Amino acid sequence: MIREKKFMCLDCESVKNGELNRRDFLVGTTAAAAAVCTTGLKAAPQAAAAPTKKDASETAVKALYVSLTEQQRKEMCFDWNHVDPHRGLLRAYVHNNWRITPHRLKSKFYTKNQQRLIHDIFKGLIHPDWYDKFLKQNHDDNQGLPWGTTQGLAIFGTPGGDRFECVITGRHMTLRADGNTTDHAAFGGPIFYGHKIGVEPADHEGNIFWPQGLAANKVCRMLDGKQRKQALIATRPRESAVGFRGKDGELPGIPVTELTADQKEELQKVLQSLLEPFRTEDQSEVRQCLKKQGGLDKCSLVFYTDGDIGEDGVWDNWRLEGPSFVWHFRGTPHIHVWVNVADDPSVPYRPKG
Repeated sequence: MIREKKFMCLDCESVKNGELNRRDFLVGTTAAAAAVCTTGLKAAPQAAAAPTKKDASETAVKALYVSLTEQQRKEMCFDWNHVDPHRGLLRAYVHNNWRITPHRLKSKFYTKNQQRLIHDIFKGLIHPDWYDKFLKQNHDDNQGLPWGTTQGLAIFGTPGGDRFECVITGRHMTLRADGNTTDHAAFGGPIFYGHKIGVEPADHEGNIFWPQGLAANKVCRMLDGKQRKQALIATRPRESAVGFRGKDGELPGIPVTELTADQKEELQKVLQSLLEPFRTEDQSEVRQCLKKQGGLDKCSLVFYTDGDIGEDGVWDNWRLEGPSFVWHFRGTPHIHVWVNVADDPSVPYRPKG
């Protein structure tokens, strides 16, 4: 019988009035976008184009903005470069459990029509095949409450203008709609997604994001002895540490260039699984970003052997990283995924513990 260790997640405490617990951290002054490319690999399915101001989510953002009263705008709309005394550049902040503004989306602060528009923003950011899965994640993580009951929202800049971004946050969620107006960043900046289904067993049964972990572990099983020595590292970094190392930075794990052709092909499937929850426009922007920094051949893959639920050698924690691409998958004790990618590693990122 496999012995399972008990793990705790101290960062998933409840949030009140938009405030974070004492373990909160700042994600830098600007964060970048996730990116996937096919350099050195079999071509991935291509989306049509990066997001625009006329896409479904961005159109809903503008309609919401127009509908707001003066008082509403004072409480949930901000200048593009608004700095919060505790969180720094507010539109670039990310956390695993927070409300960016105090007002819950399903509250009297918003009219019924505004609530519908907000849900349209959220729905437009998700690939249609994943919409029901995200609703399951919300149900599980929020004690069965309807979507919007615990989430918050803020708007930066002027929707439809040169610079704007709508940020939706909640437990295990930070999503953005920016119409590709945030310089160098896919997704409009760093995003977060996660899911908890209770005390999770080693196989994470029912967790909507665990198939991504299984895809990565399939690559790990294909590695030979020498490759595994490179790929396996004993100790995980802090999960929020997803700043960029740059083109000259030393990346942990095994370089993608040292994978065989069949291993690279399997890694491409991992990348596609990471992208598939999100709208095709964001998938396309992600690929564009990684292509500009040199593609997957500039990346490395690492598996962390600590925090192995069930001690079964199916690694719950792993990371795919390039010069300005970080996709950090934390599966212990439940799944947290931090995404930060840009087309330029000079985009600043300053986490604060």
